[in-house]
Amino acid sequence: MNKTFHLQPLLDLASMRNDSATRKLGQLNKQQHDTQTKLEVLQQYRRDYQDRLQAASKQGMDPALLRNFQEFIYKLDAAIVQQSNAVEQSKLSTLRGRGEFSTTQRKLKSFDTLQQRHVEEQHKIEAKQEQRAMDEHTGRFVAYKTQDK
Repeated sequence: MNKTFHLQPLLDLASMRNDSATRKLGQLNKQQHDTQTKLEVLQQYRRDYQDRLQAASKQGMDPALLRNFQEFIYKLDAAIVQQSNAVEQSKLSTLRGRGEFSTTQRKLKSFDTLQQRHVEEQHKIEAKQEQRAMDEHTGRFVAYKTQDK
């Protein structure tokens, strides 16, 4: 008779937590990628706008138009700073998510190891019981054969 693994509820819980941490880490990685991409787009847009300003300045431009260009570039710079901060926060969140994932994986592996040991122990017990039954059967058979003589 097999004994059930008494830590099975904890193994199931560890598995659920690991699955959750895996999904969360995936979301955090995607979020980090998205924030980094947005920063790169803003930086590229700023470079393009700066190039357009320089080209327009060489041909001469109205002071009001120059002021508009400069104000827009300042706004882009502010957006770049804000997005850079978002990228850094996203990186920190991803690092925390990796730590959580590693922790849940270690716990799951520990419970899995305990379960494997339990299964092996149950197999040993079953093998001993089978051997005992075979020995008993053989002993009865030998006793029966010796009675017949």
